[in-house]
Amino acid sequence: MSGLFALALSAMLTVVLAAAAFAEQPAPLKVGIVFSFSGGDNVELGKEFDAAVAAYQKEHGDVVAGRRIVLLKRDDGGIAPETARRLTQELIVQDRVELLVGTSYTPNALAMEQLSTAAKIPFFIVNAATSGIMAKAPYTARFGFTQAQITDAFGRWAAKSVGNTAYLLFQDYGPGIDAGTAFAKAFTAAGGTVLGESRIPVNNTDFSAYVQRAKDARPKVLYVFLNATGGGIQFLKAVKASGIERNGTKVLVNGALVNEAILPAEGDSAIGVYSTSDYTAMHDSALNRKFVKDFKAAYGADQNPSFIAVAAYDAMNAVYRVVEAQHGRLDPDRTMQIVKGMKFESPRGPIEIDPVTRDIILNVYFLKTERRGGVLGNYEFETTPMVKDPTE
Repeated sequence: MSGLFALALSAMLTVVLAAAAFAEQPAPLKVGIVFSFSGGDNVELGKEFDAAVAAYQKEHGDVVAGRRIVLLKRDDGGIAPETARRLTQELIVQDRVELLVGTSYTPNALAMEQLSTAAKIPFFIVNAATSGIMAKAPYTARFGFTQAQITDAFGRWAAKSVGNTAYLLFQDYGPGIDAGTAFAKAFTAAGGTVLGESRIPVNNTDFSAYVQRAKDARPKVLYVFLNATGGGIQFLKAVKASGIERNGTKVLVNGALVNEAILPAEGDSAIGVYSTSDYTAMHDSALNRKFVKDFKAAYGADQNPSFIAVAAYDAMNAVYRVVEAQHGRLDPDRTMQIVKGMKFESPRGPIEIDPVTRDIILNVYFLKTERRGGVLGNYEFETTPMVKDPTE
């Protein structure tokens, strides 16, 4: 009997200890992600986001400070602020996420940050490039960039190094207006003259008339802003068909227009285009080479990462850092204290979060699209280090 009693007691202790150990395990940490995973070119952006996150977790695992990171993904489908608002509210109220990461577009980010502020849930922006959108959102920080940030130095360089007259084409919404305004201001400050501008509806995909207006103005510089899903392939075809470059006009664009997600499809029509961005997959650093390798392994195709991917990668790095710093127990105010002034080396180079504005400080690269060794890419030829948004 004593032997059977001992066995029974041992079994009971084992069950009790196992139950206690299970009870002591911290709950998973839920991160709510609202991003554009469907709708035209958004599919590629969504795949990039997923591959970048997979690359980060391949390198760093999915457990931080004893808590498993669980990503709850929601698809806003494109520029759809009401959808982004609804999905964010569900993540906060029903799923009880502790952090938010997103989104693809400024209108959606504005909707998300309102709920982030009300619920005191920290929100890390991946891509929403309008200046000043976080002024009334104390629980939001940007890990992408602003158009003014990457455009100001570009305008000055263009006036001094390319030509003293310019025509502007840009999409008629927040980031496009910011980009056009920043380029015009910098270009004229450096001695250039803006001959005219045309504002393009966001959903427009026929650019021939707009390019013809620019050609008729005979500028030395044509500056263009189109977002990553704005029809870069069609635009570059319109440029080539117009013959504007044969008039001596140089085409300068924001980096999204020739970003790596669509560059293979643009092909040789992109060669010779100048752009500005915070990232190119051709960036020469050990960290970037590793990122590109792991990104390609996750993406499942011979596709280079773009600015969207590297911002997603860095936002995940920020998530892991705030969890680690708080030993897995997140307090929203402490999280934002950690984020303010955060510095680390990214695949795109050094980055820092401004402790006052919560906006990013980063290198801005001037790029030219070329084939080198048979590889079509955006290659750096000049760097402006650690740039703040000039409007803030």
